[in-house]
Amino acid sequence: MNKAEILVIDDEAQIRKLLEITLESNDFKVIQAETGKQGILLAANHSPDLILLDLGLPDKSGHEILKELRTWYTKSIIILSVIDQEEDIVKALDNGATDYLTKPFRNAELMARIRAAIRRNTSENNAVISQFNDLEIDVVARTVKKNNEFLKLTSTEFNLLALFIKNEGRVLTHQYILKEIWGVGSQTETQYLRVFVGTLRKKIEENPNHPIHIITESGVGYRFQ
Repeated sequence: MNKAEILVIDDEAQIRKLLEITLESNDFKVIQAETGKQGILLAANHSPDLILLDLGLPDKSGHEILKELRTWYTKSIIILSVIDQEEDIVKALDNGATDYLTKPFRNAELMARIRAAIRRNTSENNAVISQFNDLEIDVVARTVKKNNEFLKLTSTEFNLLALFIKNEGRVLTHQYILKEIWGVGSQTETQYLRVFVGTLRKKIEENPNHPIHIITESGVGYRFQ
């Protein structure tokens, strides 16, 4: 079986070396770029399975590189950056980043995010039935089972759950979810979204106060896992 290939775009040699050691020890193949221009060329020539992208690059902003990559690159892009400002995180996610980790990061968490992102690349997005531990979702029949018992979801609750499932492991911003479920005019109604997430959690989570499926990314949005 061929190793999955990861492209690291980061101008710090020390970070690139750390990532190379960590990724190769977890059986990934690594290619590296220290500028945005080099990264785009390598992405075009190698079509890697995943890209790790820093925002603070010497030639172009990582946000610009992300937007350029997203005009043709469809696989996962995870941002690794020292920038932890909410507006930068939301901007990156809205521009197509799959995930966002701030430096310094824990290697175990990074590897978990990478594995989830690559699974999402290779998963069949049109699968009829999805299984997540105690949950079973049939997207055609629009049914949800928990511990083999049918749950009663409203149409909006099911649409919200289906959106989460389609984007398993990916952080979805409040604005993205609101636009996808309720339309462009609803992108500021975050309180409205919070209410629906709360009711959905009560139905699918074992303990809604400590959810294991719909995880809050504070100030940014939600992640389904």
